[in-house]
Amino acid sequence: MTTNSDPITIRPASERTAGPGPADYFTGSVQVEMLFTPTGPDRAAAANVTFQPGARTAWHTHPLGQTLIVTAGVGRIQSRGGPVRALNVGDVVRIPPHLEHWHGAETDQAMTHIAIQEELDGRAADWLEPVQGE
Repeated sequence: MTTNSDPITIRPASERTAGPGPADYFTGSVQVEMLFTPTGPDRAAAANVTFQPGARTAWHTHPLGQTLIVTAGVGRIQSRGGPVRALNVGDVVRIPPHLEHWHGAETDQAMTHIAIQEELDGRAADWLEPVQGE
């Protein structure tokens, strides 16, 4: 909420809702809560994303990269052709621009992370095919 004399905006948690992650971008049960989106000259957006056990993103890239902050559970991440790596609470992951990757929950545990990315020309991600095998 913004007052006329204070340009700072506070968006209370009670005003935000989570919804299912789109099936074109996620496999399994995923809830996405948008924390903020660009509102002016800024380009940053952030979401609190909860993956149920075994759920994950499709392969994707980000034009300006992405930062993940793991806040609960145990997860996994992989870049195309690289090893599957573990993600634990407190880990901060920096994914460079244009790197094909996926991330999600461990097969038997849920995982929540905050995902921060910037938009370039109105887009923050380029989505590819679902992850096969891994």
